[in-house]
Amino acid sequence: LEVGGGVGAIELELLKHGVERATIVELSHGYDEEAAALAREARMEERIERFHGDFAQQEALVDPADVVVMHKVVCCYPDPEKLVGAAASHSRRLLALSLPRDDAWWLRVAVRVANVWFRLIGGIETFLHEPARVVAIAESAGLRAVLHERSGRIWRVAVFERA
Repeated sequence: LEVGGGVGAIELELLKHGVERATIVELSHGYDEEAAALAREARMEERIERFHGDFAQQEALVDPADVVVMHKVVCCYPDPEKLVGAAASHSRRLLALSLPRDDAWWLRVAVRVANVWFRLIGGIETFLHEPARVVAIAESAGLRAVLHERSGRIWRVAVFERA
């Protein structure tokens, strides 16, 4: 299960490496055409299911999965308790997510400037949720962090396992 799966690139890679089925929950319909083309090209369209909507608001419509992925999604949602909590409760085995670091002054400034721009053009606001808060949310749902580290200048990666 990937929340915010876009065109489904992560699912296609996982399917190529032995995952049986994949589900994508995506807010935007803008990725559908490219997602369908990529799935057809990989001959995996029968193994991918797509839902549209706000996963945190409609989580009951999606079945739990062994692995839940949220790549560059937590930063686009204002309520990490709701989003990460829903993802953690849907994970039977693993939850993997990425989020921006919150320990770089220049990144905080860049996000503020970008958010002003996004408000002007109607884009999606970015949120710098404290990584410790995100970890605590996942752990309160019965997961334990097995990896939590910076991954480059902007991103932090966290992987959780069901105890």
